Amino acid sequence: MTLEEIHGQQPMPAGNDWMQGAGTALHELLVSAQRRGCLTAGVYESAKLMNVDPDNVAFCVLAADQEDEGDIALQIHFTLIQAFCCENDIDIVRVNDVAKLAAIVGPSEDSGEPRDLHCILITNPNEEGWKDPALEKLSLFCEESRNVNDWVPTITLPE
Repeated sequence: MTLEEIHGQQPMPAGNDWMQGAGTALHELLVSAQRRGCLTAGVYESAKLMNVDPDNVAFCVLAADQEDEGDIALQIHFTLIQAFCCENDIDIVRVNDVAKLAAIVGPSEDSGEPRDLHCILITNPNEEGWKDPALEKLSLFCEESRNVNDWVPTITLPE
């Protein structure tokens, strides 16, 4: 008898299909959230929102390219955001390609300028009963990742 059988859980699917499914779900969620006005981009903007209304945050994406790994200030921000998300039961993932994220999210609607995409929050919309299937898939993915002690899984976005 395995641990999953004892707790009534399914083992995490093996292989790349599960990761690709999570990447596709994240892409769908970002597009849907932006369309509904439920996307907050930027480390400082996200921190402000989490401070004011943490119960409204449904999902968090942290993004960093290879060159960002040496940015100590950014890594400290990531550590604090991760701790806050864990404390408030907010699912969180990492993405290692800010350029792909920028292609999905695009520039700021207000100014047309590129925006800080190192942290993106998905908030609950004002619409009652909004259930995004992509958000549900990602929540399941995060739960399964936590079951194998991967607390902040890394997702690869589709091409």
